[in-house]
Formats: sequence, structure tokens, C-alpha cells
Amino acid sequence: MRAAAAVALLAFAAPALADDAAPVFFDWFEYTGRDATFDTPLPAGHYRNPILAGYYPDPSITRAGDRYYLVNSSFAYFPGIPVFESADLVHWTPLGHVIERPDQLDFDGLRISRGIFAPAISHHDGTFYVVTTAVDAGGNFISSATDPAGPWSDPAWLPDIDGIDPSLFFDDDGRVYLLNNGPPEGEPRYEGHRAIWMQELDLAARRPVGPRRVLLDGGVDPSANPIWIEGPHIFRHDGWYYLTCAEGGTGPQHSQVVLRSREVWGPYAPYADNPVLTQRDLPDDRPGPIANAGHADFVEAADGSWWATFLASRTYGDGHYNTGRETYLLPVTWRDGWPVILERGRAIPQVVAGPSMLAREATQAPLSGNFTWRDDFDGPALDGTWSYVRVPKRPWADLGVRPGELAIHPLDEGLDTLRNPSFLARRQQHLAFEASTALTVPETTDVEAGIAAYQNETHWVALAARRTPDGIELTLTRRSGATTTTVARTTLPAETRSLRLRIAGDGGDYGFGYAVGEGGWLWLRQGVDGTVLSTKVAGGFVGTTLGPYARRIAHD
Repeated sequence: MRAAAAVALLAFAAPALADDAAPVFFDWFEYTGRDATFDTPLPAGHYRNPILAGYYPDPSITRAGDRYYLVNSSFAYFPGIPVFESADLVHWTPLGHVIERPDQLDFDGLRISRGIFAPAISHHDGTFYVVTTAVDAGGNFISSATDPAGPWSDPAWLPDIDGIDPSLFFDDDGRVYLLNNGPPEGEPRYEGHRAIWMQELDLAARRPVGPRRVLLDGGVDPSANPIWIEGPHIFRHDGWYYLTCAEGGTGPQHSQVVLRSREVWGPYAPYADNPVLTQRDLPDDRPGPIANAGHADFVEAADGSWWATFLASRTYGDGHYNTGRETYLLPVTWRDGWPVILERGRAIPQVVAGPSMLAREATQAPLSGNFTWRDDFDGPALDGTWSYVRVPKRPWADLGVRPGELAIHPLDEGLDTLRNPSFLARRQQHLAFEASTALTVPETTDVEAGIAAYQNETHWVALAARRTPDGIELTLTRRSGATTTTVARTTLPAETRSLRLRIAGDGGDYGFGYAVGEGGWLWLRQGVDGTVLSTKVAGGFVGTTLGPYARRIAHD
């Protein structure tokens, strides 16, 4: 990983204020994935889907020379908009983030699934551009960089553009166009009635110019009242302009459609066999189901082949998924001048023949496949894998107090806050996994600390230790909607100084364990209903994250 991937977190490795509670020290954090589908043998020249496992939704891709660059939605997590680089479309290296400075955006007061929606990345004349929407946090903006690792410019706002999911198209004549999803002309005819709009952009001035027009109203078949046409992209191929969009919403009815025109302004005619990607027609009881496929972006590889990145979700049970919407890759087949990602009725494959430039020996870990990832907190800055829930307003995550350990200076905010809790988040990337950490028990009675599994501010589970007059109280707490429940509790001897805590999950079955000092593992509670962490229950657009946390609490 390039050093740039950790720059945003390095800014917070500073001493806390004098009135803080004493910090809680974490010695390490370890994550292991054990998905059965990832154990399938991988033939030579093949790769695994998803290429980015866990909460990496709304992928957008571009090529610059023989390298590929990809970005994802980050919603109200910080740093925002992760940027990846690849030489073969399969193995990806994190470079950093577009939103990496605390003063660029503020997500306080927003639910976790607001914030950054569907960024689109482009490369033109040596400059990279990302255009996106900060929902309820400023609207649409453009950011640019000559190096995709950053630094990226501060947002250049586009105040006159209503809607979400903007993208840029650079035509061969030098004109630049801005596309996005917005309300239709006039009154919407039904719930979910949207339109795809386009307007020319003065790139130097970072402002739209000229008329703004509807390219697509409703979807490819207006008579069927299609919903949530969004995620538009235009690209050129063999003299045609291709407009491709997501349709049907981000759930099981999600799909990708394509239209084309000889002129950039249209009219655009739909492909007769749309959608070119969906999983909505497959039986729910199929093995290893992958659902919600759509929001694709197309790229022509350096060898002339075509590929599409898109989002989809690996589900369990009755359509639950805790790992969020993930990034997939499939080859594109051209049929009579139309790009097809996957034939209708065919399940998304998890093992796929790779592109000609596929690195033969490289592993996809830790972004896909089964692996163990460990952070011993022995670097000068936090690993770029970690994220914050919203933007920190003060430096509470610290590697300098006790080198080789993470010091969390506990804030007053709990996991239910709409501000920034003192919780470090790393994605759950597997249906079957374990996450564990080692910590020093807080010395005072006004602090609790432990490990948490977090879907959003109203859906989470936390295992935390707190010192009391009777000993060390270890409590498992579960939040579902408006209800917070104590699931299990035990008291450990007062002389306990160090603990190891563990979360183990398999689909919707979660267990929470502990070990005192160097002793063996004990279960505090197994069989905990983990569907509270699924998108079907919690709603929203993110996935579960895991990590160490601490908070300052009032005395009972």
C-alpha cells in the first residue's frame, strides 16, 4: 500500500486534550475470513468475484494508459471515496481517498447512509476527475488530481444541478458533458419516476453551461413505469454513443440497461434485450445466491477487450446480507453492436476467466478470497484500511502515546450518535469470519471499551468491558431500531488487567467471546441473531464494519 493511503488518518495522531478520560490501549486487531465459496479451487488464469469484498458499492472505473482506477461510494464514512489502482482489473491496490481532509466535508447529523453517493471517475489529458453527490451535505461537486493517490482538490460545487449520480463524458471534439439522475420534467407520474439529464460543462470554470436536457425519462420502457433510473454513463464505440444506466432500485430488482445513439444528445434507442445485467429472474433458493446486481461501469482494456464493474451482494437466508454491496467484474460481450455483461437467467460466476494481462501469481487478498489480516498498530499512522464513522472533530485515535499500541481517547458519544463515536471501523468482508482484539481494561469506572459490529447508528452489537466496584463487568449490548438490549453479562475479577475479545459470524449467527490475559477463549454468548446487522433489517446502503471502540459514560 502506498503511504498516501494512510495520510488522512495520520492527521489525527496527536495528543488528546487535557480534560479527556484516560486512553484505552489496544495491542492488536485481527480479522479472518472463512467463506466456503472462496475455498473453491482457482484455475490458472482465473480470478474470484467479488474483486472487492465487503462494503465497496457503486464502483466506477477508468483507464489511464495501461493502468485502471476505481472508486466507490463511502456515504458518511471518513476518509471518503476510496481510490484503487490495478494493472490487470483484478488485483487492486488502495491509493488513498478523494475526501481525506477533515475540513472538506461535514457529515454530523447525517445517518450513515447519507453523505457520498455514487462517485464517477474519469481521466482526461493527464488529469483525474471525480464527480459525485454529497447528499444532505452540499450537493454535487467535482474534485480533481494529477496523481490519483492525491492530493485531490477541494470540492468544486455544482449548485444548479439537482439530483444524484453525476458522471462526466469527454467527447472527441473536446466538449465535456455532465450527466446525472434528477426529477423528471413536470410532476412525477409514480413513486420512483426519475430521469437522466445532460448538460455541457465548462471544465476550466467547473460550471455547467448551455441547455440542460432529458436524455431518458423513466427508463427503457416508460409504459412499464420503471423506477429509479440512475448511475448514468456515456462512452463511445464504433461511431455510437452508448448510454448505460442502472434501473429498478438497489435491491433484488436492480438491473443494468443500455441505449445508443449516433448523436451525443440522442435520441437514444434501447437495446431490445435489456437488461444487460440482472439477477432478479433467478430462484431465491439457488445455492450461493448473489443478488442486487447493477450500477455498472464499462471500460475498454489495453488489449482491446471490454469489461464491466458493478455492484452485487452475497446473501444468506431470506435475502439478508451483512457484507453490503460489493464490487464485481465480468467481461463484456459485443452482440450486434450491443454490450452484454451477462445473459438473463445466468447466475453471476464467482470464478471467472481473467483478462489477458492477469497477474498469474498475485493473490486478491485482502480485498477478496479467504485470508487473515492483522494490525499490530506498530506503524507511524493508522493503516488505510480503517475508517471513521463521520468526520472526527478531534484527535482521539493515537499511535504515539504508547508505540506499538493504539490509544483510543474515549469520547462521550456512543454508537447511536449522529456525530463521530470513538470507534474504528473495518469492513466485514465475509459471511463466515472472526474478528478479535486485545485491550487493557480501563482503570476508571467512567469508561467502557471493547469491540463492536456496526451496521448503522440504530443497528449494532457491542461487547465491552467496564470497571465497577464489584469487578470488571463484561456486557454484550444489541441495538435494533429504537430498542437497546443487554444480551449477556458477566463479572470478572477486579484484578483483571487485560482482555481479548472476539466476534465470530456465520451468516446471521453471531457469537461473542472473551479471554482473560493469556487464558483460553470462553463464549459469553453464542447464537446471537446477527440479522440485525443485515441491510434487509437495518436498511440503508452500507455494510457491517467491525473494530475497537471506547466511550466515556456517566456514573450510574
